[in-house]
Amino acid sequence: MNANERGRDYSSDRFFSNAFENMSVEEREAYHRTIFMFMNTAQAAELRREYYRKRLRSMGENVHIGCGVTLFNPQNITLGDNVCIDDHCTLMARSERGITLAESVKLKHRVYLDTENETGYLEIGARVYLGTGCCLHGHQGVEIGEDTLLAQNITITPFSHRFEDPSIPIIKQGGHSRKINIGRDCYLGKCVCVLWSADIGDGAVIGAGSVVVKPVPSYSVAVGVPARVIHQRSKS
Repeated sequence: MNANERGRDYSSDRFFSNAFENMSVEEREAYHRTIFMFMNTAQAAELRREYYRKRLRSMGENVHIGCGVTLFNPQNITLGDNVCIDDHCTLMARSERGITLAESVKLKHRVYLDTENETGYLEIGARVYLGTGCCLHGHQGVEIGEDTLLAQNITITPFSHRFEDPSIPIIKQGGHSRKINIGRDCYLGKCVCVLWSADIGDGAVIGAGSVVVKPVPSYSVAVGVPARVIHQRSKS
């Protein structure tokens, strides 16, 4: 220990301990809840499961909720059996209809789901896989059929801002919005963007990096910016 260290005031070493000791009962509960929500242990995972079981609209069996997950308005969220929500996902259920994840849905790390408003919703069918970083908005509703696969960093948003009048800030001009339907057994490659004007039929494949602005028929393969159909899959 040098001379500077010997003469230093070490009271600051208890800064956070002192703060904890001065917390109210409610603040201590919030502190411990934060710790367990981010702790990567089997005990913490079980505590998260039991905590949300009493707060979600419905929760099936064998549900996994990872570390650092945010569930906003859990009373508007339904999770089926075997749903897996990986670390740092966010589910924002701003509407009563909220967010529904059917059985065996898997959300990989940092998936973001947001109903956006009081009428929006997201309904994701059984065994759907959402890859890391996917971002889905449900302004007027997004429905995804069972067994559909979304790769990494996909954006689906049923809203497009208007910008015709340069004298009015774009944020004040409103926009176009409608429900988006993604069919069953589809595959969307990484970094695909699906806009408000597009639906995707059953069994369709969308190539990586495509921007979908028009409906894609069932069992089609579409690629590009904007996406266009280049192939038809055989159903035989």
